[in-house]
Amino acid sequence: MDPRDRLRLIVVTDPDCGDGRTVASVVRAALRGGAPAIQLRMKDATAREMAEVARALLAETRAAGALLFINDRVDVALAVGADGAHVGQDDLPVAAARRIAPPGFLLGVSAETPELARAAEADGADYVGVGPVYVTGSKADAGDAVGAERIARVAAVMRIPVVGIGGITIGNAPPVFHAGAAGVAVISAVMRAADPETAARALMRG
Repeated sequence: MDPRDRLRLIVVTDPDCGDGRTVASVVRAALRGGAPAIQLRMKDATAREMAEVARALLAETRAAGALLFINDRVDVALAVGADGAHVGQDDLPVAAARRIAPPGFLLGVSAETPELARAAEADGADYVGVGPVYVTGSKADAGDAVGAERIARVAAVMRIPVVGIGGITIGNAPPVFHAGAAGVAVISAVMRAADPETAARALMRG
């Protein structure tokens, strides 16, 4: 699979995924729907708690031939043998993460502007996440929506893939792809979907 295709859909986990459902069960359904990447996001968890869940999800992603990223915690990603980590501007700098990561370890960086994106690329990022593209309620600290136009501005100056994140649904994903994004990262569009497998399949079609 082309590396860019492995970023076409990153399903970001959320413990608030509906009554009677677990994160693992929703992830399993998303993987059946063809999701090529999962990002474990546990903002209030300890490293131990996060590692425990990560190991369980890693078994699922390995079986499906998908990638597992860990949000924010490069140390947890390295400890459990995940495929990569996604860091924000306030997390471990990507250049420092690159120095301790093994060959092939993937690093994504949140970058809201072309300038931040170029800096992340120069420091060794494998892809940048740009957003929030649309208004989102899944991340309290997401900031103002930047629109698909920002995706186009960033993609125009990058050699590495750009992934749109924030408020993306099956209905509004096409403009993000048309703007030059290699993929989209979603939370509620899959984690809270009535049928996560079908939702993942629809998002993969773009």
